[in-house]
Amino acid sequence: MGVTGPIRVVVAKPGLDGHDRGAKVIARALRDAGMEVIYTGLHQTPEQIVDTAIQEDADAIGLSILSGAHNTLFAKVIELLKEREAEDIKVFGGGIIPEDDIAPLKQLGVAELFTPGATTTEIVTWVNANVRQPAQA
Repeated sequence: MGVTGPIRVVVAKPGLDGHDRGAKVIARALRDAGMEVIYTGLHQTPEQIVDTAIQEDADAIGLSILSGAHNTLFAKVIELLKEREAEDIKVFGGGIIPEDDIAPLKQLGVAELFTPGATTTEIVTWVNANVRQPAQA
């Protein structure tokens, strides 16, 4: 691949959820770890998120979803990345995601999910270990 420079991550809050404290904490942790972070703000559509990721030449998209719409919103982001031939952009996320929804979301193509209690260290470590290289099974 030959990609150099810091990992670029788009951190996004899709849908109507107005709670962004967690997304901002993650954005800051990734930035403090040396990554370039583009925070899109609240109420982003999947189309806006994918457009931003492609325009910014992002390596990954981190979605924060607390609204309960995770199945729909993750699926739409993955679908749009496929349509735009940008499947090399890894999608990970966190928020209020029931345990029963994690495996189906991963089968859909979500690389990793972090639920309440995950530390910023865990997330930074995962991004460093899995973005720009194949995720380990």
